[in-house]
Amino acid sequence: MSDANPWSVIQLIAEKRIEEAQSRGEFENLPGQGRPLHLEDMSHVPEELRMAYTILRNAGCLPPELAERRELNRLVDLLEACENEQERVRQMQKLRYMIMQAQMRHQRPIHVEENDPYYARLLERIGRLKK
Repeated sequence: MSDANPWSVIQLIAEKRIEEAQSRGEFENLPGQGRPLHLEDMSHVPEELRMAYTILRNAGCLPPELAERRELNRLVDLLEACENEQERVRQMQKLRYMIMQAQMRHQRPIHVEENDPYYARLLERIGRLKK
């Protein structure tokens, strides 16, 4: 038994206990029985971070990347509603700076609401401001 993987031993014990509980009927009449599970798509989160992200979410905290994305989306929403041209330019510059920082930090392109037609117009406008 010294060559056995400790995780496989734990898995065997867990499976045995689950089978025993099933035979005693402990999984019958549970809330939500017969309804589909709503699993969160975490394919965008590296596998080694998924448990930590789940714990943070359950504790009401956001991982830094998601907080950053939320702030970027908030700025896009502000821009869409902004009627003051000077304020809009200031917020666009702030958004451009935040996107640039995020791209450098993550070393990959960052997209904010990429399917939103307003976002495409926003990028076009930011490009014109740079010139």
